[in-house]
Order: sequence, then structure tokens, then C-alpha cells
Amino acid sequence: MLGPTAFFEERVLFHPEIPLAVNQLLQAAVVATHDDQRQAENLFKQAHQLDRSCLHSYFALYKFYFYQGRLAEAESAVLAALDEAARQSGMPEDFHHLAQQSEQWNMYASEVRLFYLYTLKALAFIKLRWQQLDEAHSILSLLAALDPEDRSGASVVMSLAEAILEERV
Repeated sequence: MLGPTAFFEERVLFHPEIPLAVNQLLQAAVVATHDDQRQAENLFKQAHQLDRSCLHSYFALYKFYFYQGRLAEAESAVLAALDEAARQSGMPEDFHHLAQQSEQWNMYASEVRLFYLYTLKALAFIKLRWQQLDEAHSILSLLAALDPEDRSGASVVMSLAEAILEERV
């Protein structure tokens, strides 16, 4: 006889090694986003509370808030994700300190550091949405130094930022 999770359908593939209970909550939250935003948010938060070291719960939460247009909450979740990724990878908590030592950090050395790059890109995008162009540009410049191969895709956000600046001129 098959257990209750035998036919569990994944809507979003977060990571093959994500804890099962966290993944189940995240999958349920993804399903709920279409019908019940409050329930979805509660499920995303439950997943996050269940395992605060699981970076994918941060990712899901900040994406949820961003797509809801709740930029302040998205930014808070992004900053918490950066703090946790920095803690896990032994980097300074404040990403501004990385600029002075960008060559010291091999950002491609681990999945956690790559997550950090993607999350920093998310922060830059949030800053753009708020029209905080100087802050967005500062973050994108740091990303260019930390991610010279552009594995995070930050160049796309940089192009968007440049287009916004051109429109203002």
C-alpha cells in the first residue's frame, strides 16, 4: 500500500535535497497562491519556521511577497535570506562589506554562495521597483564584481536599470 505522499505532485522543483516536510508545505503554498493568498502566506511562513536554515523557504517567501506587490515584505525576506546565506557560507552579514574584498570571495564555490548572488539580484530588482536607482546601481555594481561570469543573470537587471536611467534623461 502506498503512503499519503506517494502521489504527491510537485508544482515547483525547489531542490532535490530540500527536507520533505518543508517541500510539502511549499508545494501546498504554491497551490494555494491561486485561490487563497492568506493561506498561501501562512504555508510559506510555516515552511520557513520549520527549517530556518532552508534557503529555499526564504526564496519562496520573497518571491511570493514580490509577486503580491508587497515590496517591503519582499525586501525583509530578501535581507533575511542574505543574512542566512552569509551565515552559512562564512561571509560578512552586511553585503556592503563584500565590495571591499570582492576578490576574496569565490561566489561560485557553493550553492549557498550562488543563492546569495541570486538573492542580491532580487534586492537590486526590488530597489528598481521602488525607483531607488542609486541603491540598485550600487548593488548591481557589487554583483558585477562578485559575479564576473554573470551566473546570477544580474546583467539583465543592469540593462533594465540603464534603460530606466535613459528614460529619465
